[in-house]
Amino acid sequence: MTVSFLPELALSFMLVFARLGTMVMLIPAIGDQSVPVRMRLVFALGLAILFFPLASAYLTDLPTTASGIVFLFGLEMVVGFFIGLTSRIILASLQIAGSTIAFQMGLGFATSVDPTQGTQGALIGTFLSITGLTLIMVADLHYLFIAAIRDSYVLFQPGQVLPVEDASELGVRILAGAFAIGVQIAAPFIVFGLLFNLGLGILSRLMPQVQIFFLGIPAAILLGFVILFAVAGTVFGLFLMGVEDAIRPFIGISGG
Repeated sequence: MTVSFLPELALSFMLVFARLGTMVMLIPAIGDQSVPVRMRLVFALGLAILFFPLASAYLTDLPTTASGIVFLFGLEMVVGFFIGLTSRIILASLQIAGSTIAFQMGLGFATSVDPTQGTQGALIGTFLSITGLTLIMVADLHYLFIAAIRDSYVLFQPGQVLPVEDASELGVRILAGAFAIGVQIAAPFIVFGLLFNLGLGILSRLMPQVQIFFLGIPAAILLGFVILFAVAGTVFGLFLMGVEDAIRPFIGISGG
C-alpha cells in the first residue's frame, strides 16, 4: 500500500483554500471586520472542504517546482481577491449614499463605527450598510456568491493566464456602477438639500430677524428622515439590483 498521492492531494486542497480563503476575507457579511478572523478562517476551511471535489477536477498538471507552486498559489489568491473585492465595492455604494444623505440632512457630524468596514462612518451610512446586508440574506442573494465561487473555476482555471484586460475592464465598470448607485440613492436628498437651502436663503432675506440656523437644522433632519422612510423601498431595491448585476458576470457559465 502506498500513500504517494497524499502530497498532491494536500497541495490541491491548499490551492482551493487559497482562493476561497482570500475570497471569504472580503465578501460581505462573512468578511466584515466585526467577524473574528478565526471564524472567517473556519468558514473558509469548511467551504474549501465542500468545494474540493468540484475544484479538484480543474487542478490537473500541478507544478513540481517550488517557484511554480508559489506562482500558482499567487494566482489563486489574486482570483479570490478580485471576486471578493468586487462584492465589497458594490457594498461601498451604501456608504457613499449614506455620507451624502447625512450631509444634506445636517447629520454629517454624527458618526459611528460601521461594523461592515471596521471604521468610522456617517450614522446614516452605517444604517444603510447593515440594512443592505440583511436584505442580501433575506433576498437569498448570498447564493449568488456561492455560485460565483463555483463558476470561478470555469472562468479562471488554475494555472492558466489570467485575462487581465477583461478583469480590469470589469473592475472599472463595477466601481463606476457603485458610484452611480450611490448617487442615484442619494439623488432625492441632493434635490431636497438644494431646494431646502434655497428656501432658507430666501427666508433669511425676507425675515433677517429669524434665527435660520436654529430653525433650519431640526427641519432638515425631520424632513430628511421623512424622505428616507418614503424612498427606502426604492433605495434598497436599487441596491439589490446593483448587487445582482455585479455578481452576474461571474456566474451562469457552468449552467447553474
